[in-house]
Amino acid sequence: MVHTLQTNAVIEELKSEFPRLDFELLLKRSEEMNHLKEKALYDQLILECLSWISMDEPDWTFAASRLLLKKLYQEAGENRGCLPEDCYGHFYKLIEQLTALEIYEKDLLDTYSQDEINELAAVIKMENDHLFTYLGLKMLADRYLARDRQKNLFELPQERFMIISMVLMKKERPEKRLELIKEAYWAMSGFYMTVATPTLANAGKNWGQLSSCFVETVDDSLEGIYDSNADIASLSKNGGGIGVYLGKIRSRGSDIKGFKGASSGVIPWMKQLNNTAVSVDQLGQRQGAISVYLDVWHKDIFSFLDAKLNNGDERQRTHDLFTGVCIPDLFMEKVESRGYWYLFDPHEVRKAMGFSLEDFYDEGEREGSFRQKYKECIDSPLLSREKVPAIEIMKSIMRSQLETGTPFMFYRDEVNRKNTNSHSGMIYCTNLCTEIVQNQSVTKRTEEYTKDGKIIIEKIPGDFVVCNLSSINLARACQHNALERLIPIQVRMLDNVIDINRIPVLQGQMTNQKYRAIGLGTFGWHHLLALKKIPWESMEAEDFADRLYEKVAYLTIKSSMALAEEKGKYPAFEGSEWETGAYFEKRGYLETESKLNWPALKENVKKVGIRNGYLMAVAPNASTALIAGSTPSIDPIFNKQYSEEKKDYRIPVTAPDLNSETTWYYKSAYHIGQEWSIQQNAKRQKHIDQAISFNFYIPNNIKAVDLLNLHLSAWKNKLKTTYYVRSTSSEIEDCESCSS
Repeated sequence: MVHTLQTNAVIEELKSEFPRLDFELLLKRSEEMNHLKEKALYDQLILECLSWISMDEPDWTFAASRLLLKKLYQEAGENRGCLPEDCYGHFYKLIEQLTALEIYEKDLLDTYSQDEINELAAVIKMENDHLFTYLGLKMLADRYLARDRQKNLFELPQERFMIISMVLMKKERPEKRLELIKEAYWAMSGFYMTVATPTLANAGKNWGQLSSCFVETVDDSLEGIYDSNADIASLSKNGGGIGVYLGKIRSRGSDIKGFKGASSGVIPWMKQLNNTAVSVDQLGQRQGAISVYLDVWHKDIFSFLDAKLNNGDERQRTHDLFTGVCIPDLFMEKVESRGYWYLFDPHEVRKAMGFSLEDFYDEGEREGSFRQKYKECIDSPLLSREKVPAIEIMKSIMRSQLETGTPFMFYRDEVNRKNTNSHSGMIYCTNLCTEIVQNQSVTKRTEEYTKDGKIIIEKIPGDFVVCNLSSINLARACQHNALERLIPIQVRMLDNVIDINRIPVLQGQMTNQKYRAIGLGTFGWHHLLALKKIPWESMEAEDFADRLYEKVAYLTIKSSMALAEEKGKYPAFEGSEWETGAYFEKRGYLETESKLNWPALKENVKKVGIRNGYLMAVAPNASTALIAGSTPSIDPIFNKQYSEEKKDYRIPVTAPDLNSETTWYYKSAYHIGQEWSIQQNAKRQKHIDQAISFNFYIPNNIKAVDLLNLHLSAWKNKLKTTYYVRSTSSEIEDCESCSS
């Protein structure tokens, strides 16, 4: 049959590209299955290739990817009316078709002429499709490529990257716009960077928004709680993950309008949020994702920590929320010294003391306004309090972490000490994935009245945090010496998201404009170490992290400063640590020897300004890292070979660029001494103005004292947050990297 001959021609091409793989059996299978239709034939041959993926022959993933590509080209060709190998030459027609089907927004055709679109089509590199592993290509095709409402495929991978570039650059000046689009396309299609999942999925389409996640601060009022829940539901519907600070809500047994014991505390409101997470999903693709944070001095802390446990009273459980604890230095000191800790009701503190305890932090180490106010609360005869050993709270934290992986840890004093915009606000918690730390405040409903037959509600908007993320592929960008070219275009892309995004919560839109916050992150760290033959557990890895992230920080700040010169600085710049120079002084950039000219950059930022009030944040980015064929975030690999399991498929995966030389540097996360990871991350954190999604990898039989020591070490090394505590579900296998 004709299609068998075509398939054999594809296999012959693969033989020349991957000479170490034996394709004879695949050719034989192709001839045996010539009775199948072409799509079914490709499916069967893909399964054959996947079954042969191993640590000895990892390149079978690329063979499977090529076969999947041919299938995608054919599907797109049938739906678009073009030859499979020629669809990339019909880019303008694709935009017309999907605009007519109301899949693409009309703005694309309104903004760009046919000649401009044809010019951009000419720079599309079909050969960059060969960079995909099978898993990366399948994830992109299943989740992100544009399809019609009957799920028929229209868009191809390189067209997705070009559409994103066109969307993100559409408000640039026309005379420079096309060149900027080409640079953005180069960055994405070459896998030098990835955009955030919402941007990858929604850019150019008629639905959704482009930001990754949000952070809400809930007011201690019935109106505030329900308004926040409505906003959270709206964001969840549009594909955003949400972090929620509950620390201002009164505790169980507190008074309501003078009636003592009337409050039910935070758990009922958590139940409400849990229902929102379950019932308001993200465009039918996945359940809503919400994390909730509470201060460790809040009277409800024990019931909060038990909320995700699998046993106990189900009426007090919220299994679909993620939890996080806001921890001051003083608490960790009391844990370490086995001292006592006091729990308070935030409403009672506000009422009796005239201040909110959560509004203070320690400006210095072992000194500051939080511990002063905390002592005032302890000494006050006006307040009720609970006295407990600090270690008992820590035990509850660790018990929940070993069972559920949470709570996440948020070290509020260190976060606020390093807040570049402390002149303008306070940071109470972090986001769902623990990498975003930006100013927060409650939105208050101030007035409700009627006018011209309408009910008008007025609010004073608070700082509602918006996360605009993208990530550098360190393995590829560093190996190709691309950082200097990459980071300026990446910062511009992120900055442009702020102006074109459609955020359904108005205070989020306003906060986005006020700080113009972005989160430039990284992935592929373990991949890069393996390529450079640097062991994870080494001083060399620590020093490399220090130098590399210093360079990333320098180039990011410089790029944002250049944008400020071109487009203007962010509105809250005056009085910030960018203007005063405190940002550079706190990190010791002006005293230490460096190849980077930090003193000049400091003076230039003070003179010119900076475009973005927050700049860097390292997210987990597991999905986009898999699409780009690298390792997630700053994490070590789980295993050199494993199966990626989703609800509808199970695909074998090997560590990237696995060969006889790199294999020794791919040590499993569960065999790596976690203290090495903490020290490494401390070097990295110095250069990241926001935070880092940092996981602990531990055996399931870890001793409590060992887990406690990891937390103490993370705190002492000035990590701002820690993410999941990931424990093994069974005995750890022998470490292959250590075996002879």
